[in-house]
Amino acid sequence: MELGEILKELRNNKGLTQASLAEQIGFSKSIIGFWESGKHEPTASALVEIASFFDVSTDYLVGLENEDGSKIPCSLRSFTKNRQK
Repeated sequence: MELGEILKELRNNKGLTQASLAEQIGFSKSIIGFWESGKHEPTASALVEIASFFDVSTDYLVGLENEDGSKIPCSLRSFTKNRQK
């Protein structure tokens, strides 16, 4: 999954709107929408804020590990990204 999809899933799982998430983590609703749509990517500091809020790792947010903390092998990450195109 891409970062935007992961963010949207985490937000929906908490029952949050883009506006309520934005308010809680200190960003605008539009930037949340841009992140979820893939039009923009969060800065490193924003990734840390998002990860902290959702109690996940930054590696999980960027698709380097599963939600349980296990690492995703590089070959599988490449395969997954190529299949989504």
